[in-house]
Order: sequence, then structure tokens, then C-alpha cells
Amino acid sequence: MQANRRRDTAPEMAIRRLVHASGLRYRVDARPLATARHTADMIFSRARVAVFVDGCWWHGCPKHYRPPSSNVSYWAAKVARNQERDRLADQALAEAGWTVIRIWEHEAPELAAHRIEHAVRGVAASSPRSSW
Repeated sequence: MQANRRRDTAPEMAIRRLVHASGLRYRVDARPLATARHTADMIFSRARVAVFVDGCWWHGCPKHYRPPSSNVSYWAAKVARNQERDRLADQALAEAGWTVIRIWEHEAPELAAHRIEHAVRGVAASSPRSSW
């Protein structure tokens, strides 16, 4: 499992390139809440938007997840724990006033970048500081 990248995956990099090209700036692999252990792949602090790019296999994508053929009980429990952790992180961030965007690795980067830009600029436009 050491070869599996935790950050800077190909889908994440493609989305980050497009978001950066649209003029948005963000923090990478950062904790939205200092008291929480979860880290988002991208955060937009002022707009309070956290973006997670989830791998289809590791997070149990309904379209692409295929159960493993060996050590089934371990991997099924692992994916279930990942999904539960995702739900708890989403809930904690929502309670703290953050917008959470979950993107599957199979989603088109252009569509994902558009969703992110819409969320960040939509929140920023309603902010009193948006004219600064």
C-alpha cells in the first residue's frame, strides 16, 4: 500500500490545474478545521469550501467499486470505515459552516472544476468583502 498516493493523484492534479487556471487560489492537503483530523485535498479558506477527490475503489464508488477477490472481509471493512469517516467529516464541516464538495476520481475534471468554481465564487460573491 506504500505505492498508493495519498495526495497529488492524477485526477486531483488535473482538477487543481483547471481551478488554478480559472484564477482561484487554494491550499492543498490542509485541515479545514484545526480540531479535526481529516484533511481536504483543496480548501478555499475565505469561501469556506472544502474539496475532496475520492478514489473509486478506496471510497466505494457506486459505479466502479468492485469487491476484491482475496482478503474480502478486511477490505470490505476498510472501505466501510472510509465511507463512515467521509460522512462524519462532511457532517462536522457542514456544522462548522463549510461547503463540502466530493468528487469521484472518474468525474470529468472540467465538470469538477466548474462545480468548485461555482461554489467558491458563489459564496465569495455574497460575502461583504467580495469588492476588496
